[in-house]
Amino acid sequence: MPADPSPSPVPCDRLWRNARLLTMMGDAPVIENAVLAERDGRICYAGPADHAPRFTPDHDVDCQGRLITPGLIDCHTHLVHGGSRAGEWQARLAGASYEEIARAGGGILSTMNATRQASEAELVASALPRLDALLGEGVTTVEIKSGYGLCLATERRMLQAARRLACERQVTVTTTFLGAHALPPEFAGDADGYIDLVADVMIPALAEEGLIDAVDAFCEGIGFSPAQIARVFAAAARHGLPVKLHAEQLSNLHGAALAARHGALSADHLEHLDADGIAAMAASGTVATLLPGAFYFTHETRLPPVAALRAAGVPMAIATDCNPGTSPLTSLLLAMNMGATLFGLTVEECLAGTTINAARALGMAETIGTLEPGKRCDLAIWDVESPGDLVYRMGFNPLHARIWSVP
Repeated sequence: MPADPSPSPVPCDRLWRNARLLTMMGDAPVIENAVLAERDGRICYAGPADHAPRFTPDHDVDCQGRLITPGLIDCHTHLVHGGSRAGEWQARLAGASYEEIARAGGGILSTMNATRQASEAELVASALPRLDALLGEGVTTVEIKSGYGLCLATERRMLQAARRLACERQVTVTTTFLGAHALPPEFAGDADGYIDLVADVMIPALAEEGLIDAVDAFCEGIGFSPAQIARVFAAAARHGLPVKLHAEQLSNLHGAALAARHGALSADHLEHLDADGIAAMAASGTVATLLPGAFYFTHETRLPPVAALRAAGVPMAIATDCNPGTSPLTSLLLAMNMGATLFGLTVEECLAGTTINAARALGMAETIGTLEPGKRCDLAIWDVESPGDLVYRMGFNPLHARIWSVP
């Protein structure tokens, strides 16, 4: 019998060989001596070299044993804003609480005033250094919220600036409308009237303009009540927009359970989350997005119930919560370290929290977050011995290369 002919060569655009792959698919270990192939911006193979087709790439990259992970995902940021709140931080160091500062006209309203005065170009220019810091650590997808305008014109300008950032840099930006973030001074004493504006005017207008990928809100005593949040969520549903929620950060208003009932992509912060909220999130598949930067920066002492979330099977994401008042953090690697050291997450949970679970928190798990055929070829290539080095180190960036593919 004649020998079988050699397999036909398989064309691809780029091939990374002599690599180690952390695919983030279930509990799969690092694949040693691996290759990853890309064609038309999508992964077409990611696995052991000895099982790979005979690729004929246009570009062949020898990774020299480096580790490849999915591109990192920062799934909760307030990257676009005007001004700084360093003075408020100093006041907190002197003993003032976040609530006291907010009720005295500081906090979100301070940033609102600075943001209302900024042009779109100024918002883009001020956000770019923060975005560049994230990209420099392997981030390929970032969520950016509005919420510092608190009027239609400025909320629109913030969202337009966020969209512009995706044109200025090679990154995927998802935009979240956070109009129900705080009560603007022109609606003092009339929170329901402001919610009418958010639900009946802002969401319809901004959705029609294609500026919103999701809708968020702040469910808190210094924010909005569950009943008011439910009206915002109903408006989002009318326009086919997914929702998420700042919940249980300072108190327990049962916002996470409310979010779960509305099929929210995520509930975020969650320091005061209770058992009923955990059960509701587990039943709905709502992701718990943990924000250790805010916990650290505001000197919080109550930890989110990580063990209970883990036991219930609730997926946990980690994000920077980059914002001027409570988490001026632009390092997702440091956020992972904080998640481990402050919240007790495992290395595996931290890595999942910035890849596959962060993708779930954005409703994008079908396209990013793991290394598998058919997904976008968004990669981070690292000079590390093991995946644990990405969580272990502080103030050290081992990124070798960041690969981003046009959606």
